[in-house]
Amino acid sequence: MTLRSTLSHPYIKRFYIARFISNFGNGMGPIALAFGILHLDNGSASELGLVLAAMTISMLCVLPFGGVIADKYGRIRMFAIADIVGGAVLLVQVYYFHTGHVPIAALLFSNIGFGLMWGIFWPAFSGALPALLPENQLQQGNAINQFISNFALISGTAIGGFLVAQYGSTFALGVDAFTFLISGILVIHFRHLTPPHPNHENSMLEDLREGWKVFRSFPWIVITVAGFSLIVMVWSGSEGVLGPLIALKYFHGAKSWAFVLSCESAGYIVGSLIAMRIRIRHPMRFLTWITFTISIYIFTLAKPQSIIVIAIAGFMWGITLDLWGSLWSTAFQRTIPREALSRASAFDGFGTMMLRPVGLAIAGPLATWIGLSHTLELFAGVTAVVILAMALIPAVRSMELPAPLTGNS
Repeated sequence: MTLRSTLSHPYIKRFYIARFISNFGNGMGPIALAFGILHLDNGSASELGLVLAAMTISMLCVLPFGGVIADKYGRIRMFAIADIVGGAVLLVQVYYFHTGHVPIAALLFSNIGFGLMWGIFWPAFSGALPALLPENQLQQGNAINQFISNFALISGTAIGGFLVAQYGSTFALGVDAFTFLISGILVIHFRHLTPPHPNHENSMLEDLREGWKVFRSFPWIVITVAGFSLIVMVWSGSEGVLGPLIALKYFHGAKSWAFVLSCESAGYIVGSLIAMRIRIRHPMRFLTWITFTISIYIFTLAKPQSIIVIAIAGFMWGITLDLWGSLWSTAFQRTIPREALSRASAFDGFGTMMLRPVGLAIAGPLATWIGLSHTLELFAGVTAVVILAMALIPAVRSMELPAPLTGNS
């Protein structure tokens, strides 16, 4: 399938534009929030970890129900609404940063509110692209989405680091909030492609049970999600909390960390280009082995190495992570029955992110207790053990990608 044929489908270009805009803001958000909190008079890694953990916990609380909500009220409608409301609540923290007085309650309100919308967005978004493209174009469609989103991330990260260094965090956080509002407004205009089903006979709990039944009926999915939840736990603590500390302690703060994250985002772009071309018979086997790049990335932070070495390791992890996004999404969309896609995706998201708040919450205190380097070495070791265990499990190693159906079922 050619790029032109994929882009010829109605609404797909507008969808990709919306993804570019919101991910441009996503590139700015983590840097602006991290250094905004760390530069407060009473700011600390523990406070940053608390805020990020609260966001993730709120997302996890609503995520299982998010799949039901998306299937019931319309997937595209709900992910557009989640973007719009999420952007609105982020403006609250922008206001407080602007005043110079940022109470922890304001940070928690904005980020918990955003987390709740994130829990609706994730499963709703997973069911959007199959409504826009035929099944035999899903891998290329997912890869294009990854490429556009990642190009936006690298642009937003690079510009965000500059804006934070030159003008402070408030402006970058404001841009982040408005990108979600604009993205949601663009997408909501084609919400009719995934119409709501208000007369569904099942209760929400019955829908949840059905989604869980579908999800757990595929052992390779359950095992991979369980393993990746541990990887996400230590990656989020390493990159979200300890990475900015390393940048402040050993390098040049926001500019240095923006450089590392920009290189990681550049890896996303390369991963997208690779995903557009490759056809892997055993995608989980391939993805699991290349995930050792996260162990290398975290270990380079532990010493730390020069900023160039860290950035190269981040770049390799970015390639890996994007290949996961493209190939996993394609395998999931081809395997899970279309009518249960958002509900099963909710359990995918819940399981993957379940331990993220733990990593965010413990990273700061653990670094205070045993030191930054020892904490990062421990985190790198955890990822290596988990990856090796996943690679040795037959259900993961032998999983084959189903052949695509023709047409747009």
